[in-house]
Amino acid sequence: MASLLQRVKSKMAIFAHRKARGMLDGEYASVFRGRSLDFDDLRAYVPGDEVRDIDWKATARHGSPLIRRYVAVRRQTVLLVTDTGRNMAAQSRSGETKKDIAVLALGVLGYLAHRHGDAVGLVCGDASGTRTLPAKGGEAHLERLLRHIDSHTRLDAPPSSIDDQLDFLARIIKGRHLLFVVADEIPATAATAQILRRLRAQHEVLWLTIRDAELAPAHLAPGTESYSVADSSLLVGEPALSDAVAAAYAHATALRDAGRKTMLRSAGITEGEVAGSHDVISALFALLERHRRAG
Repeated sequence: MASLLQRVKSKMAIFAHRKARGMLDGEYASVFRGRSLDFDDLRAYVPGDEVRDIDWKATARHGSPLIRRYVAVRRQTVLLVTDTGRNMAAQSRSGETKKDIAVLALGVLGYLAHRHGDAVGLVCGDASGTRTLPAKGGEAHLERLLRHIDSHTRLDAPPSSIDDQLDFLARIIKGRHLLFVVADEIPATAATAQILRRLRAQHEVLWLTIRDAELAPAHLAPGTESYSVADSSLLVGEPALSDAVAAAYAHATALRDAGRKTMLRSAGITEGEVAGSHDVISALFALLERHRRAG
């Protein structure tokens, strides 16, 4: 059986040349730089940097603004968090299964953590329960995590319930970690918002949303029927989709997206989104960059 981690590294090589991979490494490292930690080095100021990070004495000697950077005194623990319910076995906006995109995104972030010497663990599950694999180092361990996600995310799996996994994190996981959550287009609810605020008060949280397939995907072959993975109901085909129904669906989707974005933003959580595997590298880079600037 082909290695999932090798597939991740191959995708990284395809979608990101050496300079871009270096920038992605740098953005990952910057997530853990903080003003209360050990001094690392100085670098030139670039627009968007925090003014409070300028070393004014070094700037005066050098003649141009220099930024102080800091490095964590210990290795970090990264927890990959994802839904393995049947919703994630459905199609994404690109036509790929959401599971395959999730494995790629989690694999890329996990591999970046491995390259920086950080321990990586997994919290996943569905409405029937939450599973956790302890944080460790090494490529073999990361491969086991990815295989666990791949094997448990099936169309015959129990329903999705990412709130259960988030609640588990809030109740059980101690200490401060980086949580990288990958889920589909969840609705905003008061219960979810409360859990997210609790998590953000304790952890660094990055959130990646995988976009759902369209109601009547254009890539389906004529005569092909599509079904909802939630209850196996037949979805309306494009020929039967009236302008009014399509408009109502688009409006409902926009409201759901706006609600989710507002909920995450209110909790202080940086969100990115992807439609397919081709978006993953650029989306992760943008997500890490926005998180750094927000911090």
